This record gives sequence, structure tokens and C-alpha cells, in this order.
Amino acid sequence: MTIDEHAAGQRLDNFLLRELKGVPRTRIYRLLRKGEVRVDGRRANPADRLEPGARIRIPPVRMTPSDNGNGAANLPDGLAQQLRTCILHEDKELLALNKPSGLAVHGGSGLRFGLIEALRQLRPEDRFLELVHRLDRETSGVLLVARRRSTLRRLHALIRDGMMEKRYLALLVGQLPRGPVPVEAALDRSARRGGERMVQVDASGKASRSVFRCLERYDGYCLAEVDISTGRTHQIRVHAEHLGLPVAGDERYGDRAANRQLRGLGLKRLFLHAHRLSFTDPETGENRMFSAELSPDLRDVIDRLQAPDMEKGND
Repeated sequence: MTIDEHAAGQRLDNFLLRELKGVPRTRIYRLLRKGEVRVDGRRANPADRLEPGARIRIPPVRMTPSDNGNGAANLPDGLAQQLRTCILHEDKELLALNKPSGLAVHGGSGLRFGLIEALRQLRPEDRFLELVHRLDRETSGVLLVARRRSTLRRLHALIRDGMMEKRYLALLVGQLPRGPVPVEAALDRSARRGGERMVQVDASGKASRSVFRCLERYDGYCLAEVDISTGRTHQIRVHAEHLGLPVAGDERYGDRAANRQLRGLGLKRLFLHAHRLSFTDPETGENRMFSAELSPDLRDVIDRLQAPDMEKGND
């Protein structure tokens, strides 16, 4: 294969994951380690960036009987329909989706399909589809996918410079004080608890900033909008725990007693939703904004919560 402008600048491993759809990641990395993939006749590393005009030799890869004729595992009908209905916006440069909770953005770790792999199979006419950013598997909401490499580079630069605004809605256990509540606490991903990898506040970790604002108060809970200027793994969940106000439904960092109570109100997932993403396109100067409403299941939980008696004790 010869690398064209659509693939130029991409990491070799990501390129192979897209071209060899349905092939397990472990097998692709084994091909690279054994030198069976050649770039301009030479062995190459997974992280090497592809140059325009480079020639790549990819060995034949035998697929399993469960794979379809295109060399990829069959996309389940339910997942295909779910993806079709969650597209918020589409133009020649971008797709904006309302990612469902429970769907990982990438496959792996026993998952045949993540959102991006499923989307590529659903839309084979798109030669380039790459995630602009990520959301945790349990988090729902606005997710951007670039349809051009130039768009991906432009938006990644905005993220690096802190020029992309991301706002989330989270139901917190407890009450935030009035006004904005900034949290600037470095996060470390190397911690483990009970054999499970965790993120924790640690001065030696990566700088992280979240700003919490209370939107609505309920008896024992508050609905907060969270603005993040960094995008660390589990950032909002860990910062909320650091405040002593964990996110409702969080089985990893949350309050078990509160989660049991909320299950009785119908909450079956993490109450964290990316509801708005905005930026100014540096190329056109256009202000872009994408939003996604709370899903009906989360709105039902809100409707079942009791508002506190604000007048009690004020006589």
C-alpha cells in the first residue's frame, strides 16, 4: 500500500488497526514485533508516523470463520442501529455523536467492538475516521470524530492549548456551596486498589483542573455542571471524590450506600454526561457548539428526587 494524504502523519499501529479491521490488537502488534510489516522495505515501530508516499508491506492475515468477507467481525445489528440513532451532527469534516453509556470508545480487553471500530465498519465509505477525544466507557454524551486528518490535527491543537470547552452534567452525593468550586488537584494513574487500576489525587501526578457549579439541589444530592480544562482519565469522578461529593452511581470511586438508594430510584449507571462541547475553529473563525440532552433514564432519576425544604428552620 502507498500512504496518501489521508493517512499521512498517522501512527503505524493505528493505521494497521483500521486497515486490518477485526484482527485482534495482539496479533497486529505481534506482526510488528516479528518484522512482518515493512515500511519502505524496513522494519518499523508501532509509534512511527507515516510519511506521504511511503510504501507499506502488510502480510496476508488469515481471518476466523466468524469474520465477514471484508476481513472484519460482523457488526451486531443492535449496535449498528444504536450508532445510527446517536449521530447529532455530520459535515465533511466532523461527526458529533451522543455516545451511550456502557459503550467503550475503543475495542480491546475482551471487547470485539468499541465505538470507533463499529463506526468504521458501519461507514466503509469514510476513508478516515478518528476520535478527536475520548469519554470513559460509563460516561455518555458528546463525542467528536474527525473525518479528515487535517481536522484532527487542528482540533488536537485546540485541546492542547485549552481552547476547547467541555461541560458535563453530574449528579453529586451531597451539596456544593454556592458559586463556582474550582478543583486543582494533580492526578496519578498508577495506583491500585484490590488489584484494580485506580486514579488518585497525588502531587506527583499530572496537573488537572475542574470547576463545579451547582445547578439544582435535591434532598442529599445536587445536579452540577462541571467544566474541565484538562482531560485526565476519570478526572471528574476523582475530583468529585476529592471534594467529598462523589458522582452518583460511581461503583469505583463513589458512595456505596447512596448508590444503593439511587438504584431504588432507577439509577443503573454512572450519572455523568458530556452535555456540551464548543470551540472556535482557528481556520474559519466559526464558533462551533454541540450539545446532547440527558437521556430519559437519567432525567427520570432527577424527577424522582425530592427537593429539600429550603424554608425549614427559618421561621
